[in-house]
Amino acid sequence: GGGARYPYPKQVWSPAGGWWTRPANWKSNTAIAFAGIFAVAYGVFTVSADKEVRLFEPVRPIPSMSWTRQYREAKEASS
Repeated sequence: GGGARYPYPKQVWSPAGGWWTRPANWKSNTAIAFAGIFAVAYGVFTVSADKEVRLFEPVRPIPSMSWTRQYREAKEASS
């Protein structure tokens, strides 16, 4: 599909890997990248949940009330 592969310069560097790249370990590279993204996202979520403070009580329950430290501590104190 798409025609024959033409000769290309070997000395050109490309951040995407160059022409017609298909590394043998692309699956493990992808898994490692997703694991890194997940770890960073989890860290950001955890820090955000610990620092979130609401000055006014919500009128109705909102999802972040189940993981925010402010409401977890209030729930544990009332129990």
